[in-house]
Amino acid sequence: MSGRMSVVICSLNGADGVDRCLRALAKQTIRSSLELIVVDDGSIDATSDVGRVHAATVIRHSTNRGLAAARNSGLAAATAPVVAFLDDDCEPDQVWAEQLLASYEPGVIGVGGPIVPAGRQGMVLRYLERNNPLKPQEANLARSNRLSYRLKLYLRRQWTGSDDFTSRDVYSFAGANMSFLRQALTAADRFDERFRFGGEELDLCIRLRLTFPDGRLAFEPRARVTHYFKASVSDILRRSRAYGRGSARLYRKWPTVLPTIFPGPVLILVMLLLSKRFRPLATAAFAVPHILYPNGLRHAISRRSCECLLDAYLQLGQEACGNVGFLEGWWLFRSLTPIVGSATAQTVNYHEEAVQLP
Repeated sequence: MSGRMSVVICSLNGADGVDRCLRALAKQTIRSSLELIVVDDGSIDATSDVGRVHAATVIRHSTNRGLAAARNSGLAAATAPVVAFLDDDCEPDQVWAEQLLASYEPGVIGVGGPIVPAGRQGMVLRYLERNNPLKPQEANLARSNRLSYRLKLYLRRQWTGSDDFTSRDVYSFAGANMSFLRQALTAADRFDERFRFGGEELDLCIRLRLTFPDGRLAFEPRARVTHYFKASVSDILRRSRAYGRGSARLYRKWPTVLPTIFPGPVLILVMLLLSKRFRPLATAAFAVPHILYPNGLRHAISRRSCECLLDAYLQLGQEACGNVGFLEGWWLFRSLTPIVGSATAQTVNYHEEAVQLP
């Protein structure tokens, strides 16, 4: 399917990243089919000026309103039938836009692609390359909300060894590389602006599934972007805590969605507390992370690298910060009005309302 696409880049004080992203978009194989939109979400740097230099449409918020609100402002300005979203620390491959648009076959309402970590070389970046935090959520999540089923999926994910870069349907996208039919976003009532950071993509994908029961979210491995992380342990933990708060807001809004509490840190904490009475548990608590998160041990053996042995402890720290963030958000967002069941969403027959791209 061929056609035009609006590309929305949201930024808070990310002028350099916006410049890099717009330069990459200028090299797209279908550049003439793209509408470029920069949303400056209350920056105090030159973000807006950079957007204008590249002849993008610039929308500026006078104050920081959060990522969901910024994406909605970009969506409101978009005129193309497909709207794609990038973060200001991302750089799309030259065929990124072409591959996204080519994946909009009948029944598809959204397409996303891989997000590949990059940044300052060092131990943290190598950890992120081995344990990419920005993967799509898989379609099998839609089968059941039972705790036992979700726990099985979680454990299976810990024990699988590699990224799945294959074309397939997924449950939701990571926000740094996703696109949707503009009509579908409007029908699903856009992004929920109460989500300032974390959880807004999953919330949107839940509502898209309710609004378009027959619609598909497709993963296209050739629509790749590079994500430039701040390669530091503190930034990894900060992000995990923020994602935890976003998960708590999602749970408050959708009580049928299981709370995102990671079991590993809870198990280790219990073991450490009990070790006061039974000291061998302290030693066991040091070894258990390698059983819970075996990828690091697997890489340490296959690559003969002792550095990989630290992966389990860093992942444990990430999940612990995610749990802390969830508990914070569970209290902060306690007054959020929940949505019960799917009756609140208007059901639309996608095949009758399908958008035909020019």
